[in-house]
Amino acid sequence: MHPPVHLAVSWLVGHALPERRDRRLVAWSGVVPDLDALSLLGGAAAYSQYHHVLTHGVVAAVVGTAMWAALARQKLKVAVLAFLAFHVHLLCDLLGSGGDWAVVYFYPFSRREFLTPYGWPLASPQNAVVWLVAVAAIIWAGLARGRTFAETFLPARADAAVVKTLRKLFRWRRDERAPE
Repeated sequence: MHPPVHLAVSWLVGHALPERRDRRLVAWSGVVPDLDALSLLGGAAAYSQYHHVLTHGVVAAVVGTAMWAALARQKLKVAVLAFLAFHVHLLCDLLGSGGDWAVVYFYPFSRREFLTPYGWPLASPQNAVVWLVAVAAIIWAGLARGRTFAETFLPARADAAVVKTLRKLFRWRRDERAPE
């Protein structure tokens, strides 16, 4: 899957956290595995050799989780959700990056590759459906919770403007909702 999809799905993992800072940490933890895509700077051969290897494993998961938790306000919740978002990224890669692209989860301790026969190509209807479901969930979060995935990369005022626009577009009023 593409990094924006990973970021959106990871934001959804932590979107219920009350602190904006903590939600952002969880969201970005789900993009950490793709740091090894920087191997592309060394050429196509380096990318082919190291992407899904260097930062798609347990070492990066533990180091990233510790780092995000140290920066968080709700340390335990962020640690759990960051670890989960990291692994959701790996699951999405196994399924949505083509059935022949392995994840080397235990690198550097082992070069054993993990594959699934159930994967689909990167440019596929399945990945489009994942993206559309994520967008729908983000719109719902904007309407119901007053925040969106935009908060991961925009200032709070800009995300508030996105929420205001969504509420206007969907004619959303809290008092019109059915009682819970």
